[in-house]
Amino acid sequence: MNGQIPLLDPDVADIAPDAPVLTGYDEERLLTYIRLLDAAAEDADWREVARIVLHIDPEQEPERAFRSWETHLARARWMTTSGYRYLLAGGAPH
Repeated sequence: MNGQIPLLDPDVADIAPDAPVLTGYDEERLLTYIRLLDAAAEDADWREVARIVLHIDPEQEPERAFRSWETHLARARWMTTSGYRYLLAGGAPH
């Protein structure tokens, strides 16, 4: 990684990156992506995941919570098929 340290429990953007390369945002949220993948593997309710992992209250902001959960989970899945290659190569490009 290029100096980016994964954050333990960061806040997230409303929409995850969709760049075709690894970003600094991705590097900082690697643990968030792992938590999302673990929750998906356990069939956890997206509302609970949004509240606990993404820090967005689905009762107060249901559309924002769902959009953030959906895009971050998609990005986490991208990391397992493509994004990890950038980590192996040294991290996000400058």
